[in-house]
Parts: sequence; C-alpha cells; structure tokens
Amino acid sequence: MGKRFVPRKLTVNSLRKGYLARNITPEDVVGCIIERSVADADMNIWITPPRMERIRPYIERLAALDPAKTPLWGIPFAIKDNIDWAGVPTTAGCPDFQYVPAEHASAVARLIEAGAIPLGKTNLDQFATGLVGTRSPYGETHNALRPELISGGSSSGSAVAVARGQAAFALGTDTAGSGRVPAALNGLVGFKPTIGAWPTKGVVPACASLDCVTVFAHSAEEALQVDRVLRGPDPADPWSRSVAPPMPRMPHKLCLPGEPLRFYGPYAVEYAQAWEAAVDRLKHLNVEIEYVDIRLFARAAAMLYDGPYVGERWASLGGFIDDHPGSVLPVTEQVLRSGAAARYGAASVFRVQHQLQEMKLEARKLLERAVLVLPTAGGTWSREQVRESPIETNSEMGRYTNHCNLLDLCALAVPAGEAADGLPFGITLFALAEDEGLLFGLERRLSGGDRTVVASRDVPNAAVEDITGNVPAAASGDITGSVSAAVSGDVIGKVPAPVAGDRTVDAPAVVSGDITGNVPAASGDARNDMPEDIPNDVPACSETTESGGARAGVLVAVCGLHMRGYPLESQMRELGARFVREDRTAAKYRMIRLPSTPAKPGLIKQWRGGSSIAIEVWEMPAESFGPFVSAIPAPLGIGKVELQDGTEIPGFICEAYAENEAEDITGYGGWRAAT
Repeated sequence: MGKRFVPRKLTVNSLRKGYLARNITPEDVVGCIIERSVADADMNIWITPPRMERIRPYIERLAALDPAKTPLWGIPFAIKDNIDWAGVPTTAGCPDFQYVPAEHASAVARLIEAGAIPLGKTNLDQFATGLVGTRSPYGETHNALRPELISGGSSSGSAVAVARGQAAFALGTDTAGSGRVPAALNGLVGFKPTIGAWPTKGVVPACASLDCVTVFAHSAEEALQVDRVLRGPDPADPWSRSVAPPMPRMPHKLCLPGEPLRFYGPYAVEYAQAWEAAVDRLKHLNVEIEYVDIRLFARAAAMLYDGPYVGERWASLGGFIDDHPGSVLPVTEQVLRSGAAARYGAASVFRVQHQLQEMKLEARKLLERAVLVLPTAGGTWSREQVRESPIETNSEMGRYTNHCNLLDLCALAVPAGEAADGLPFGITLFALAEDEGLLFGLERRLSGGDRTVVASRDVPNAAVEDITGNVPAAASGDITGSVSAAVSGDVIGKVPAPVAGDRTVDAPAVVSGDITGNVPAASGDARNDMPEDIPNDVPACSETTESGGARAGVLVAVCGLHMRGYPLESQMRELGARFVREDRTAAKYRMIRLPSTPAKPGLIKQWRGGSSIAIEVWEMPAESFGPFVSAIPAPLGIGKVELQDGTEIPGFICEAYAENEAEDITGYGGWRAAT
C-alpha cells in the first residue's frame, strides 16, 4: 500500500500535505492516534478515549466532501469534556453529572462541517474549576514533557493531547486562564478569542457571561485556521456576537510591567530569567514600549474568586451539588460553594459591576492600539506540591491570567523558549476585544515571520474569508482558577511560599541587552512541514518507515498573493510548499500594481538602478513545481530572482510590457506595505 508514515507531531498543514501526496489517509492517522493514546493511558489525557468504531463514521463521510471546500478535511481534533459531542457522554469531570447530548456543541458542529474528525473527550479539572490539571476523578493529567509536573488546567487533557501527537488541535474553554496556562506548560499556542466571537452553546457553563471556547495548536497560524471555521454568531446562543476576524497587524506600542513581577514554585529563578530574556527580545522589535502599572489587572483578577462573580458559578452548579452530596471533589466543592456566601448578595453584584466598568474604561485607554505582554504563568509546581496545597498553588497559576475576560480582552499565549531543560516558558499577549489582529501581527514579528510589517497598517489575511458560513453553533463555559485569589490587591507583593520547595522571586520587569534572534515560534510552527520538537517518547507510527532522506525541494521567491496571510497562501500549502524565510531582492527591481482583480504585484528587473523589494522564500517539492509554474497567468511568470546576497533562485517576475498600464509602487518596498 506504500508508505504510511504518520509524523510524531500532527499539524493541519503537515497532514494536508500528506493527504494530497497520498502518503497517508485519515484512517492511518486516526489508527496511529489510537495507538498513542493506549501507550499514554497512564497520563490520564482522555475521559472518553479515541476508538475507531466511534470515529469511523466521520472518516467515511469525508468521501462525500470536497477537500477544497472543507478547510479542515481529515484533520483530527480533541474535545474538552465540558463541550458536547452528540451521542458521546459529557461529564465535565464528574461521573455523577454525566449526560449524553443529542446535539453537538456549536463549535464541534462547525468543525465537523469543515471536515475535521472528532477523536474523543479530554480530561479536565472538574467543572473546569482549576488551573492545575490535577482536580479530576479520572486521574491527574501528566505534563507532556515532565510527568512529575502539573499539566495546567482546566483544559489539561486537550493541551497534552496536542503536545503528545494525539490531535492536530484541541478545543478547550477559558474563563480565568484555562485556554492559556496549559498551553504555556506544554509548549503550545493557546488562543482565547474575544468573548462571544466563538459561540458557546453546548458547553457546560461556568461563568456563562465570561466563558470562551479556545483552541490549542502548534502555531498561531493554525489557531487562525481554526478561527476561520468557528468565528461568527449563533442565532441560538444568547452570548455569541459578531466580532470581525483578526487582521494581523502590528501594535503601535507594547505595554510591559513597570514594576517587578512575582515568580513562584520550584523553578521561580528559571522563570524569572526566561521572562527577562523574553523582555529583552521584545525591546528589539522597533516598537514603542510603555511601562505600565499592572495593579489595574490585579484588582480585576481578584474579582473573579474574591467577589460575587464566584456566585455565577454557584448559580450554574449549586443545585447539582446540593442534590448529589459526595459527588464532587472536596476542593472543587469548596471553590464552588464559596459562591453561596451571604456576603455575595444582589447589592454586591452591582457594586462590582460598576467598579469593573470603570476598570474597563481605564484598560481601554491604556491599551488603545497596544498589546500588553505578561508571563502566561509565573511558575509551575510538581503534582505532589499541588496535592499538598491545592488552593494556594492553584491561585498562583491565575496571577497573570484571571483579569482577561473580566476586562473583555482577547489573548494569545505563545511559547518563548525554555526556563529549564524540558520546561517550556510562555508569554501571553493581551489586547482589546476588537484588536485581536494585533496579537497575531505581534506574534508573527516575534516568531520571525513578519519583520517588515509596519505598525500603522493592517496586514491582509485570509482569515477574513468566511469559508464555512454559519453552521450550528457551540456552548458556554469554563471555570478555571481557584478560590482564594493570590492576586487579591497587588500582583507585586510577595506571598509566603505556599508549599515546600517554593522559591519566591521578585524579578526585574525589564532588562537591557542585545538580541540576535527572535522569540522562538510556537513549538513546531506550522510553517515547518513535519518538525519533531515533541516529546521523544511519542512514537512515529508507520506501516513502513520513511527512507532515502528528504525529498529534494525547489526554493521559490514570492512577492504578492502567494505570501503568508494572502489568499493564495493556501495554494502553496496544498502543493506541499513550506515557508522558509523573509528576504529581499538585490537593489535592481521595480514593483508595479497590475490592474487585475484582485490586484497583484509585478516584479521587473532593471538594466540600471532599481530598489530592493521585500519577498518571501518558500521551498516547494520538485514534483509540484511544474504544475505550479504552468498555472501562472501572463504577464507573470517564473524566472531567476536575484536576492540581496547575490544568489539567484526561481521566483515571480513580470514581463516589462505590463508596466504601461500599471501603477509604480516601488517606493513602498514590498507588497505588504503597499496594501
């Protein structure tokens, strides 16, 4: 049957490439995932694990779908077990709460409609109440890289499934940080969209007014691919709303803490050093930096558990807890029952709402056209430490996350190197609800993908295309965090070490220095085809192993609609091409805007003079190069493009006659700046 190699890391783009090349099939991939889930059974990733008999109908329906019209054709994904999958039990991490839904949550329905394959239901902190991944009667979910450490919660199983090669992406939920903390602790990207941008119908509610469905992926690029499918209001969901898709663009400024931050846990020193290194890199992005007082965010964070908002959790689940004594873990019940306190009466709710409205106004002024950057977490713990001190350790994990939804912010958690060997470190980018594009523009610059983007311009992005329409929608909820907010009041004060082995550190908020690189891209950026930066003990499943080395590729210079973020990027991906780097031509070219629909650039080499033009270099499989070239319409074609270092590679050029009816845009220095 030929080669059936399934990479250890599963990404949307690597799988699409394998399917197009007929090297693998969705059934091969699912079979490998099932093998991996069995091998990792003691890591407690799944509550309802992948089983072929349950998944096969979704594989078989792919035969009737056009891959060109179903953007996630054959892509396997995991579902946090507080999100409904029709016919499969939803437990929310509590066996006695279990029910079997008749309908998919809206988010699940939209993904299936787009060709994605649901795999199983992942473990979580019970009722999505926690940020540690240990609060489950189905077992503590182990960290993907260091099993003695926590995995982060509440979306623990979803994150670890992706990190262990058991899903290409996974759905989580986020009320206090559940879509971000597990990403940081397992080396992933976690995207928490603006409240209501993705419908929450069909999700067990935590704080229904704050809950978000989120995604874990290996790159921000692939999170955007999921966003294109999930975004849009659901007429049956009272919490969903219309929010414009992210248009990646650079912020006008970065907001960094103006005072020392608190780091905690057994790796506090290492986390502090990793933060300093991340700040040093941020300082070299040629973006204005403003040092801000982050006590505003600490005050908002404290409201989530040390205020009447915890009553919203009790409103959702209090009846079940009262009617089912002994069914809920003691630590979970302690958190939820605190919402029934007499002090949280109606008057207190309105007082907090009024205070929060003032804070939102203050945050809006502070973050206008700006991105706030904080550590995703200030440290981590061993699972044993969390068992010894479950409330205090959990509270610390929300120190830099709890404020987000209360202030109506969006967030993107991204990897930023390692704090120690096998210990990922992550930062989170925060922006106003309508500024999700700033998160992705900054991430591209950080990961080395968009150094030429200017702060004042929007970067066109295929994310604005509605490729699925309004499919039935999703559901409400996550309930992350813990009871006592260690962030109550001021984030910068030292708190007594909550458990043995804690090393509390106050680290400088900023450092000076030089930088020669960028913050590492999300673990296994989807711009790479089949990268292997994933735990070494994850098997690469294959019927026969790959042999003969890497296939030869052709470097191609692109300067317009085939670049990342533009409509024809998908053509490059489908042909198996991968992004290599940004570059520039030699100072010998003019660029024109052709009067076509859509408009496209033309690159014309000059006999004398000319300018250096920004381009992208991609690598394309040799067997795809011929069909690619034959499809290019006149006056464009493929010729040799001279790069700034004097080398020549194949790339887009334009016949000189076209300049007679075209606009000269050479002065912009590239297509991104001209559009």
